[in-house]
Amino acid sequence: MTDTPSERAAESTWTRLRRRKVVQWSVAYVAAAWALLQGLQFLSDTYDWPSTVLRAVTLAVALGLPIASTLAWYHGERGARRVSGTELVIIALLFLLGGGIFWRYARVDDTPGDAQETTAQLTSTVTTPVQQSPADEKSIAVLPFVDMSAERDQEYMSDGIAEELLNLLAKVPDLTVIARTSSFAFKGEKIEIADIARKLKVAYVVEGSVRKSGNKIRITAQLVRANDAARLWSETYDRSLEDIFAVQDEIAGAVVQALQITLKGGPVSRRQGGTQNLEAYELFLKAMSAMYQYTEESLDSAGRYLEHAIKLDPAFGMAWDALSSITQLKTDEYLLPTKEGYERARQLAQHASELSPDLVGPHVTLANIHMAYWDWTAAQREVQQALALDPADPFALQTSSLLSSAFGRWEEAERQLRLALVRDPVNPFQYMNLAGVYYRAGRFAESERMYRRVLELAPTFRSCRANFGKTLLAAGKPEAALAMVEQEPEQANRLIYLPVVLRAVGRKAEADEALKSLIAGWSDTAAFYVAQNYAYRGEHDAALQWLERAYTQRDPWIFEITGEHLFDGMADDPRYRTFLRKAKLPTAAGT
Repeated sequence: MTDTPSERAAESTWTRLRRRKVVQWSVAYVAAAWALLQGLQFLSDTYDWPSTVLRAVTLAVALGLPIASTLAWYHGERGARRVSGTELVIIALLFLLGGGIFWRYARVDDTPGDAQETTAQLTSTVTTPVQQSPADEKSIAVLPFVDMSAERDQEYMSDGIAEELLNLLAKVPDLTVIARTSSFAFKGEKIEIADIARKLKVAYVVEGSVRKSGNKIRITAQLVRANDAARLWSETYDRSLEDIFAVQDEIAGAVVQALQITLKGGPVSRRQGGTQNLEAYELFLKAMSAMYQYTEESLDSAGRYLEHAIKLDPAFGMAWDALSSITQLKTDEYLLPTKEGYERARQLAQHASELSPDLVGPHVTLANIHMAYWDWTAAQREVQQALALDPADPFALQTSSLLSSAFGRWEEAERQLRLALVRDPVNPFQYMNLAGVYYRAGRFAESERMYRRVLELAPTFRSCRANFGKTLLAAGKPEAALAMVEQEPEQANRLIYLPVVLRAVGRKAEADEALKSLIAGWSDTAAFYVAQNYAYRGEHDAALQWLERAYTQRDPWIFEITGEHLFDGMADDPRYRTFLRKAKLPTAAGT
């Protein structure tokens, strides 16, 4: 059979490509590029480099392929051709084209609209602050001390000593100290100190152990430099239990001295609001240990420990503060009646603040209570007082962000949460709040990333998957939204959004049944969630009736209505705008 002219031409072109070694050069280039990117990916994962680095190099490598192929065409055959004018023109055009593409895409973030400029000012990427800058030389984390007691029943004591050291060091003006939530996040895990320090972005780590026997206690502590695991200081203290407060002060002072930080205003001093009553102190430590478990039973136990501690030392301001915080949390979670719970929490917080004016916690609690009652002016006043006492306190910044979100000030809310993450870099709750800000601001891709970050840190985190499903629905992914909501481990939280996502995928009968279950379980405590469902269905009359019911109940979550996309269909309803004005909320985000 005779070859056609086109076949002969194709064969001739292929032969020329092989003779000029274009194929060989291209294959070699691709192999080298692949090896380079694999090595870069490893380094990026190891050192938490920003994603923009890998993205930029990948784009540059891809743009280099046509240039390498062009060089092969002109110089691959015997490698002896001179550079021609045509070759220079082609390569120059490829560089210009590649440079334009690189400039366009290497700088683009998927932040939509005007928000991109704001995000770029706050952070080079949408990843967490711990991935953006090297560790500050004056930054430190105090890890939970190991319980070495014979019965292994002193965990509350070892944790409490570590936390108290953390709080003492936080008083040093020139030292950045990671908050308890993040420092204790690796408890019980076999992770190298260097890896923990890298994740927390700190230069130094304090670790130690506690052994208690009768009235005797042995505390061992050491200061480790993260980059080379060098032990800068180590000491063992054998004391009677009555000396526990003095020992903590000694350790904190020794750490500061080892870091060669010049203290202003004298030695490290204990926080206001503490106690010298050893029994009250132990009860306080047990309460804090129970509180961080965050279950209904543990919160109840923590409350009992604190009430006993207060009886032993009525001037124990930190115990009053903790009891007010627990009471507020239980009310937020509908474990206490709204009116009675918030009033009790308010009284406790005010008393704690009177006893110990330098405590941040009471102001944060009072701010949250004022927000629940839509007294925005009072909430702002308490937040300002809290931040005046400690501008970097993560919980004060978190509350300030919630207040900003209530008025649709998304950029401000994001900035405050990212500042909170500097001191609390692996706290899933902060990322959860940041995901919520992005969702309500309409930045769904970033919201998805933050929810995934929460699940990386805490796979069973309360209500994460339910809220994540809401973001997926808003992003136009109803099937994925349903799958995510169905994975929510807590039935109560799953039920909040199940009627919405079932309706979104066309399973209306099941959606109706789920809504009936939601009403049966939540109508007396959380009417706001029922209103959301009716708003999404387009049943405005029913949605407004349930909003009024939520208003009467003083439902604390009404403040989240600003930017809530389930209410988008009601934006032009004058009755809806009237309700927002009654709740002293903006009728449009940012107003």
